[in-house]
Amino acid sequence: MITDSDNIREKRLSLYKDDLDQINSTLKEFISIADANCALLIDKDGYMVTRAGSLADIDMQGVATLVAGSFATARTMARLLGENEFCLLFHEGKKKGNIQINLVGDHCFLVSAFDARTTVGMVRLYAKEATEKLVRILDSIPNRMVTQ
Repeated sequence: MITDSDNIREKRLSLYKDDLDQINSTLKEFISIADANCALLIDKDGYMVTRAGSLADIDMQGVATLVAGSFATARTMARLLGENEFCLLFHEGKKKGNIQINLVGDHCFLVSAFDARTTVGMVRLYAKEATEKLVRILDSIPNRMVTQ
């Protein structure tokens, strides 16, 4: 009997150390050139794959879960507007910071947290480049299944 958890495991990427090294390098480069505080790579189920940088006293896994839910809601709005899904979400804070979420292929989300030290335009430009690199990395991974 196949359960929902079996189906979820089959859809998940199986990453090796070399894969994570490439992803982490891309995230570190992105936060450096965009002057962002933090970058998270989150799978579509809301699990944090990896991150670079940090946000003090923030529950990163909580953020990851909420991002996945936010994107699921946005996907429904996109479909109402005739789109398959949106490729970018942006939330602007009043005081402390902003968050941008880019869809990374069919696999993940790149979440960028940043403050007034940088501009939305810089983050948008460099996040697009990072997203393209991440798509290439993830697409180069053979379709490996997670086994128990």
